[in-house]
Amino acid sequence: MYQAARGTQDILPADQPYWRFLEKAIAEITRLYGYQRIDTPIFEDTSLFRRAGEYTDIVQKEMYTVDDRGGNSLTLKPEGTPAVCRAYVQHGMQNLPQPVKLYYTSPIFRYDRPQAGRYRQHHQFGCEAIGDDDPALDAEVIEMAWRFYKNIGLAKISLQINSIGCKVCRPQYLDKLKEHYRQSQGVLCADCKNRLDKNPLRLLDCKQDTCQDMAQNAPKSVDALCPDCADHFEQLKKYLGLLDIGFQVNHRLVRGLDYYTRTVFEIQPEVEAGQSTIGGGGRYDGLIEELGGKPAPGMGFATGLERIILNLKKENISIPTPSPLQAYIAYMGGQARDEAFKLTSSLRRAGISVICSTGSKSLKAQMRQANNLGVLYTVIIGEDEVKAGTATLRYMSDARQETVPLAELSQKLSGK
Repeated sequence: MYQAARGTQDILPADQPYWRFLEKAIAEITRLYGYQRIDTPIFEDTSLFRRAGEYTDIVQKEMYTVDDRGGNSLTLKPEGTPAVCRAYVQHGMQNLPQPVKLYYTSPIFRYDRPQAGRYRQHHQFGCEAIGDDDPALDAEVIEMAWRFYKNIGLAKISLQINSIGCKVCRPQYLDKLKEHYRQSQGVLCADCKNRLDKNPLRLLDCKQDTCQDMAQNAPKSVDALCPDCADHFEQLKKYLGLLDIGFQVNHRLVRGLDYYTRTVFEIQPEVEAGQSTIGGGGRYDGLIEELGGKPAPGMGFATGLERIILNLKKENISIPTPSPLQAYIAYMGGQARDEAFKLTSSLRRAGISVICSTGSKSLKAQMRQANNLGVLYTVIIGEDEVKAGTATLRYMSDARQETVPLAELSQKLSGK
């Protein structure tokens, strides 16, 4: 029997209310902060992601890449930021008032080990603010993410921040970091031995027990910041204080992508459910230039919708449920079936949600189906009702019944 591919899931009707709830929350938070929606293709030129992060695990291990018939290498989006930045450059958005504020929701594809909250196809909500390096913008993006989680009911969350410097001060810090790790290179896991030369910042993010002590005692990036980066970080902390958002400086926080500069942050639930981080992001001041555009600083965040839903369920947060079907139309006999068919269409045109019975089920079976569907009313039409131009209206809450002229049925069902 066929099943969904490993690392993917079907989003069944029972879970759809969570997705509609998040869609509404996303539309509201982006409206408040002045972000406009952008949709980019589901696949991009592979080199786009390689330019954005050649030595990341995402690029080296997790991308879904194919060659098309023209010999072009294409990759299903493993993240959203490079595609938005590509669109910013391609469509001349640098000529718009800066910063340009864009948001997206999109499927994301990563070949990873599936577990709770982590799928090979998952969905992200992300925001990008491009064209301004003011630390107040960093704080605003973090506040936007924070308020989004609070608005949907995730009250038990914490914020971690760090600064990883810029192209001026980071090289000196990386030299100190590599020197620290080379002292005990023999105990490093295989991945960290590879990272030592290619992507040393990720050494701090390793989860292997053999590397934990090394990371815990490693030099701190905030101690090696140049004056501009140090001032930027102090300003960020000041603005977060003005916004009354508590935070913890996490010296091991680096994020998993090469293009980050200065600010990085993560938001985590205090009650873990599968993957602990539900969202994060940071500043990427050199990415636009790396992709061929004129220098333009950027700041953004992304959050996995599946992880959010996992935590909504974990915390037993109630969400709005869809309105129930208003009516079910049952019939007895051939003429009644035709009348029911016409009546169903008429009621739908009047804005009433209704399902009409099909087939040749008994009235008892039709009533059972109506009950299972959770409708508010059942409309029953038999041969006598057809002749009289009426219908029997059954209130499913208490089983009361009354006879209603067909011409008045729409008004009755709508409660007018």
